Amino acid sequence: MFDIPNGRFMNKTKEHILNTCFSLFLSKSFKEVTMREIVSATGLSKGAFYHYFKSKEQLFIEVVNTFYFDKMVIDYGKLNSDSLLKFYHEYVDLIKEYMVAFKSFINFNDPKAHINYLTMMFDALKLFPGFREKVKEHHKHELNAWISVIKKARKAGEFSSPMSDTQIARFFIYTNDGVSLHHLLHGNLNVAVTEMLKIWNTFYKELKD
Repeated sequence: MFDIPNGRFMNKTKEHILNTCFSLFLSKSFKEVTMREIVSATGLSKGAFYHYFKSKEQLFIEVVNTFYFDKMVIDYGKLNSDSLLKFYHEYVDLIKEYMVAFKSFINFNDPKAHINYLTMMFDALKLFPGFREKVKEHHKHELNAWISVIKKARKAGEFSSPMSDTQIARFFIYTNDGVSLHHLLHGNLNVAVTEMLKIWNTFYKELKD
């Protein structure tokens, strides 16, 4: 058993709890996981665990904040915006990196884990008062980032299309959402990125022609 950490070990212990619980919530649903299981899985004493989290609900909200917003949100400012082609290819490369990291938490061959990832989102809507607004804000930021790059690419003569910048941006975003959800439900999320890139490459070619 670990004891309550001090100083520089505190954040590391909290991160350990969050990582462990994210895996638990993926292997089971939020409702199925008990506090006893959580404490046991972390390897912490009860006192050490409750030093960080007083309830399963508080822990769940922190897990959602960490893995749906802090760790999984794309930093669009770091992507190459010199061209639309470079932008979406770097986006895909970043998603691949996230998928590699994600594999340490989810068994890609376990369909139940994929479903539990979705279930976590619906549970968050019920338990996390600010979750819906944070998602909306993220979607707004995402759309604006794509529109900005597309507008710049059109102005530079990279492509010509009767579609508006917003329509093109939404195509990239919605195909990403749709392909990911489709493969998530079918339990083969590992092929989603490859398929998405094929669709984007075909769409980009149509924009250029």
